[in-house]
Amino acid sequence: MLLYALTIFTSAFLLFLVQPIMAKQILPWFGGSAAVWTTCLVFFQFLLLAGYAYSDWTTRRLAARMQVGLHVALLALSLVLLPIIADAAWKPDGDDDPTWRILALLTLTIGLPYFLLSTTGPLVQAWFARTFPAGTVYRLFALSNFGSLLALVSYPFVVEPWITTLQQSWIWSGAYATFVVLCIGSALYSVCALPRTVPTVDAVAAANGSPAPRPGDYAMWLLLSAMGSFMLLAVTNHITHDVASVPFLWILPLTLYLLTFILCFEGRGWYQRHIFLGPLLVIVGAMAWGLHAERGVMDIKEAIPLYSIGLFVMCMFFHGELSAIKPAPRYLTGFYLMVSLGGALGGVSVGLVASRVFNTYYEFGIGLVVTLLLAAYATRAMRPVVPMLAIAAVGFAGYNVYHYIEMLSKDARVMTRNFYGTLRVKDVGAETERDAVRRLMHGVIMHGEQFLAPERRSQPTTYYGESSGIGRAIKLVNTPSVRVGVVGLGTGTLATYGRPGDVYRFYEINSEVVDIARREFTFLSDTRATIETVLGDARLVMEREPPQNYDLLVIDAFSSDSIPVHLLTREAMAVYLKHIKPQGVIALHVTNRFLMLAPVVKRIADEYGLHAALITDEAEDNSDLSRTDWVLVSRDKALLSRPEIAKYASEIENIPRLRVWTDDYNNLFKILK
Repeated sequence: MLLYALTIFTSAFLLFLVQPIMAKQILPWFGGSAAVWTTCLVFFQFLLLAGYAYSDWTTRRLAARMQVGLHVALLALSLVLLPIIADAAWKPDGDDDPTWRILALLTLTIGLPYFLLSTTGPLVQAWFARTFPAGTVYRLFALSNFGSLLALVSYPFVVEPWITTLQQSWIWSGAYATFVVLCIGSALYSVCALPRTVPTVDAVAAANGSPAPRPGDYAMWLLLSAMGSFMLLAVTNHITHDVASVPFLWILPLTLYLLTFILCFEGRGWYQRHIFLGPLLVIVGAMAWGLHAERGVMDIKEAIPLYSIGLFVMCMFFHGELSAIKPAPRYLTGFYLMVSLGGALGGVSVGLVASRVFNTYYEFGIGLVVTLLLAAYATRAMRPVVPMLAIAAVGFAGYNVYHYIEMLSKDARVMTRNFYGTLRVKDVGAETERDAVRRLMHGVIMHGEQFLAPERRSQPTTYYGESSGIGRAIKLVNTPSVRVGVVGLGTGTLATYGRPGDVYRFYEINSEVVDIARREFTFLSDTRATIETVLGDARLVMEREPPQNYDLLVIDAFSSDSIPVHLLTREAMAVYLKHIKPQGVIALHVTNRFLMLAPVVKRIADEYGLHAALITDEAEDNSDLSRTDWVLVSRDKALLSRPEIAKYASEIENIPRLRVWTDDYNNLFKILK
């Protein structure tokens, strides 16, 4: 029992740990965008499904010794791929879509080890059931989810802050070799050793004597597991995009999701339908009401507990019902295959399909209604009042979801969604009012606004006022004609500073932002400067470009929690220095509610012998502007010592033992406010 348990726990821990290790390793090569993470997750999700399919097929089709022989051979072969360090030859060298390159890289670097790790849960449980026919095999499934949960929590708080990505790869490779030894031991034990006690005929019959699953059982396994995965991603999207942009907040929903698997399959009856049904109806209704309460803007202290507890209760319902209809151990590989397929379908529905079908996060509200419909179906055999209450809850949730969708559509001039998230353009105030503005929102983050009054349209707003760090930097490089590079377009507000002869070159990764900036705002069309827009990840583009000789290079991409770390490393600074003149200035917008980014910039600047000045603008004299923090970096100390900068500069606070961020190392946990 201990050998099987150690094998399953180790495999689950390594399975979840390798995902961020590999993704972080290749992130800077492919632009550091969310697309890299998503491509990696799609790869891992479908390889997991392939592993479950392999386990099911070999268990049903191959004799025990043949199955073990095949698996041991594959385990031995996988050691050849260690260590899991991606070859630099995979770095992209053109403007082509990197998706297939990433998939090929992952396949050749980690494909076979990850595939074998993904087979371990169902395969070893099948071996256990064969060796101990009367054993409680599904507790091993709970143990597997505990291992995954432990890896999930340990990576951002224990592994990432202290160990470089390269070291992580070597350590993981050593741990994988240990897993191979454990798995081979389990495989050989399953065919060579006899159980210590021979179970009675009655015990074996009780454990394996249930009838074969029917098509309806397979459908319910698929549906319940799909809804768990669907709501996990839907709730995560909602709280991280529409409630609060808080670092590490994505960990909470996934932790709760895995915890429900542990509780429901641990075997001690943590889930009881009659206990969870009432709270499920109430809290799902409350979540639906919260979508449009106070026009959809709930206080974070209320919203996070509501949606987190709601996700926990929903997943307890999905996984509890799933556990209640699990088959006899001899059918467990088919059961796990359906669970894996359902998880993949739920993930694809939210991650790939919804982003192409919906123009905002409608799937969250739809998922709430479907959850209550499932609850009504599950309670159809109970007292009539129970399914009636469930149907009433469906109506209440549906009413609130409908008004939520109506509210979003009514307020927005533009509402669009693509791989990078949702964008909304809305007018605040009547068009005839002097203070009326048009605003661009990305989730809960404002990406710029413009006054609607014609006489105020060219006035810089939000983070870009004349008293801000960037406003002062533009005055600092005020030569007859300036060349300015800007990473992050937003609404194009900085173009208001443009003069005849100036060139403003904007780098933007999201094509929708470029379209909206040109169609809904007039900063780019009204400016007297020459405007250039470059589509793609700024760092990748600048690495390939010849030196641009910028007087000023603006890095404006760090206002949310999901900061593109590859733009804030020692290697990134080398790229920036390549493109600015000897007396040029690099201005980094480090305003962030949750992260102290200025000390990170200073450590990198110190590494290159550069000089840095922090300009904090409280914007107390102008209510049209936002409070901002900008760090100005230059080779020229005298430039930053000029009175127009030195008078407003403040010292950058040091963070004890803060290491220089590189493409191989960063630590968000260290810089949390």
